[in-house]
Amino acid sequence: MGRERLPVIVSLGGINGAGRASGHHDVARMAYEAMPAESRRRALAALAGLMGLEDPSAQEAHILRHTLIRRIEKQHFDVDFVLWNRRFPTESNGHPVNFDIERRHLPEDIPPSWKVTPTSVTHVNINIRGHQEFLLPTAREFEVKAAGQLPTGYEPGKLYPSRSHPRGLQMTVCAASDALGNLGIDWQALQQRVPADQISVYAGSAMGQLDSNGAGGMLKARYNGKRVTSKYCPLSLAEMPSDFINAYVLGTMGATGATLGACASFLYNLRNGIADIRAGRARVAFVGSAEAPINAEVMEGYAAMGALATDKELRGLDGLGAEVEPDHRRACRPFAENCGFTIAESAQMLVLFDDELAMEMGATVFGAATDVFVNADGFKKSISGPGVGNYITMAKATAAARAMVGEKALRSGGIVQAHGTGTPQNRVTESEILSRTATAFGIEHWPVAAIKCYLGHSLGAASGDQVNATLGMWHHGVIPGISTIDGLAGDVRTEHLAFSREHREFDPAQAAYAIVNSKGFGGNNATATLLSPAVTRRMLQARYSDREWARWQHANEAVLAAREAHDEGMTRGTVAPVYRFDDGVLADGDVEMGDREMRIGDYQVNLDLASPYADMQAF
Repeated sequence: MGRERLPVIVSLGGINGAGRASGHHDVARMAYEAMPAESRRRALAALAGLMGLEDPSAQEAHILRHTLIRRIEKQHFDVDFVLWNRRFPTESNGHPVNFDIERRHLPEDIPPSWKVTPTSVTHVNINIRGHQEFLLPTAREFEVKAAGQLPTGYEPGKLYPSRSHPRGLQMTVCAASDALGNLGIDWQALQQRVPADQISVYAGSAMGQLDSNGAGGMLKARYNGKRVTSKYCPLSLAEMPSDFINAYVLGTMGATGATLGACASFLYNLRNGIADIRAGRARVAFVGSAEAPINAEVMEGYAAMGALATDKELRGLDGLGAEVEPDHRRACRPFAENCGFTIAESAQMLVLFDDELAMEMGATVFGAATDVFVNADGFKKSISGPGVGNYITMAKATAAARAMVGEKALRSGGIVQAHGTGTPQNRVTESEILSRTATAFGIEHWPVAAIKCYLGHSLGAASGDQVNATLGMWHHGVIPGISTIDGLAGDVRTEHLAFSREHREFDPAQAAYAIVNSKGFGGNNATATLLSPAVTRRMLQARYSDREWARWQHANEAVLAAREAHDEGMTRGTVAPVYRFDDGVLADGDVEMGDREMRIGDYQVNLDLASPYADMQAF
């Protein structure tokens, strides 16, 4: 039996309210106060590059104010003036409603209460007797005014020919391009070494593309008297991020798709990538998620469920009068007295190689993604309520970490990335699960991170925020504190857990693992086990010879230089997203078929497959 392949994390990329994932600038923004001067300088420069600003040091206050969670900006929608249609029923009461309109505005089906009289070639007179309902355009103040938004001034659709792409797909192109550049390895050269069918892409959106360029436009166009375009329907699909990565960024022909698990969707897709690499079905896996839910219609749905923190509730928490605007920066308060989660936008990508390919290509080792455990809740009283499945996923992920790093490192070298939404239900149920897991495994002071206090809840991309932030924490040696809270709520269980409002420093060389926890509507629980760069490197050195390790170190020098060039180019704004529209398209004539192998363009696909059921041979 061959040895198991280790899924090594070789790149990350993405964009959220804290900035870029590549270069670990997002974590530097979250833990800005704890960063050394050079890391703060680089974080400001990276954010200024996204925001189109000159002289980052002089713009520090502006940059910090226009990142992370904040009051919703008008580029999304005007929270003080949200357009909608109010029902407007009328009765003529013996006095008919009378008005003139252009013929082209007449409905196809004339109501029986209407009398239509031509007044000219182009106009008619309408006389209505009895009851008639109209929709009256009006506006209202939105009850939720905070969200985790991309840095002000960063518009992903302006960086490439986006052609009316929904915002989530614009973010996908930029995040995947960021991960590709941060890889530091020429993609075409890599494709020559890896068969075309051994590169997997798994990425999606839990909600699909619901803005006015996607399903949102499709569903309300006719209702608002507009035309449905041919782009609305196909661009709205939930798996479209993976389609865009294949078709316009990577040009890959391997396994693809999106597994949806509500707010745990990124981890569901990570599970697919890990499984492909461990089973030998793929040597490279691109994993990601993108969500762009900051629009009035989507937020209205979550607000109707009582899930979002409203201004009225935030004022209640802080004892403020009705005329006082609450601190929107502190809208999300995980494990404290809180009132709901804060919605956010994000696109996050992760690249995995099998360990042999990582060694061969000199890839940078950010860690390893070894397991994702997924379990449902069983019978439920409420589809949105938490259940028992998360106990299983947390226990399995912790047990998997113990099996790889041992009891001592399990108890002293870990981080827990809590789902930490900022809802009353989550603070009680998740703290109970984390505490009981720590108790069962003999962990005394498990550090708990809850980064949604900075970023908000990006739904399907949320666990991508958590995974990539974990890699940043290992890089910087800092766990961002839960800084938006005054203290823990009285119903939060704290035994064997270490919560902190303050940023905490640690030695990355002593870091061993992280447990990334995610819970989704419908009982979709997922928990991932990640191994730190230090542990992953020790594992690789145990598997490969000193000569092979030295060869990897030498090859990695060029990779590090390419990654640094990408980071600097992104900061300066000289690196454009990869978008290869109608470029290198293969057709029927590019396919050569054989019974043992086939060729598609320059790529080879093996067809000499062995039966996995050789012991059950029927012929």
